[in-house]
Amino acid sequence: MKALVLKDYHKFMIEEFAVPGCGPDEALVKIKACAICGSDVHGIDGSTGRRIPPIIMGHEASGIIEKVGANVHNFQPGARVTFDSTIYCGRCYFCRRGEINLCDHRKVLGVSCDDYRLHGALAEYVTLPSHIIYSLPDSVSFEQAAMIEPLSIAFHALRRSSVSLNETAVVVGVGMIGLLVVQLLKLVGCRQIIAVDLVQEKLNLARKFGATVGLKADQVDVPTEIYKLTEGRGADLAFEVVGITSTVQSAIASLRKGGSLILVGNLKPSVDLPLQTIVTRQLSLNGSCASSGEYPDCLELIASGKVDVDTFISATAPLADGEAWFKRLYAGEPGLMKVILKP
Repeated sequence: MKALVLKDYHKFMIEEFAVPGCGPDEALVKIKACAICGSDVHGIDGSTGRRIPPIIMGHEASGIIEKVGANVHNFQPGARVTFDSTIYCGRCYFCRRGEINLCDHRKVLGVSCDDYRLHGALAEYVTLPSHIIYSLPDSVSFEQAAMIEPLSIAFHALRRSSVSLNETAVVVGVGMIGLLVVQLLKLVGCRQIIAVDLVQEKLNLARKFGATVGLKADQVDVPTEIYKLTEGRGADLAFEVVGITSTVQSAIASLRKGGSLILVGNLKPSVDLPLQTIVTRQLSLNGSCASSGEYPDCLELIASGKVDVDTFISATAPLADGEAWFKRLYAGEPGLMKVILKP
């Protein structure tokens, strides 16, 4: 089979590999679409330590089952499927609690780090444990299915919150995950959704997806504006989808007393927190890691048209053109969001 391999930092090659085998509890999937994730783009320069060459990246994908192992009875060859990016054991303390994203033995497809190397889906085939595979509704295309993983991250973030009808929510950072959070907040009936970003085009998209207000963070004092919009109280909850000190502090300063902050972004390994503010205003801070079983709900949202993922797909291209698209994404080409490669 052909695969796009990160041979060295910033250097890719198309290489031939043997088609992977299929164990008794596994399925061999022929990849039809694989999106380039932002974490893949950040990884190609070595800064994250999670894409150590050589590695076949890719974990946002879909395809057709080619073969199943002897113990797999819920899927047959020919089935259209997508799959979780996380491989979890199903047996540890956290898996038994349903917190599969916190599995003690968690591995992510297409990641190569000090602890493990697990080739991903930027290839013609990938073998997967059957318990992370999901059937695709007929109305969901392979390209749309490759968007399930980022949608599931946004969905999990909402599940980590106490969001309810008629509340005011702030979304700090409206890249793709933040924009998906905006769509979900609109679906659950937030009265006011305030989007915050530095890029006007992203704020325009946020308004299209349901944000009632867009604040350009380099032009206004964000907490001051949010207090004006909330009768001087502050927002009920905030989603921080960047992960640097300035945006985390801005989100905290925007909350009302007793408000909640969901931390989704983790661009930096650590940030400075205003401890006394958090304690004396009785704020709640919750981390949100990846997703944890939200794929079926996300598939239904896409199938029903309740969530728009098509807007994010900037281009589809052959796998052989992958290196060029990685370079364009790494350079931060304006307007370029999600690129889907097809083996």
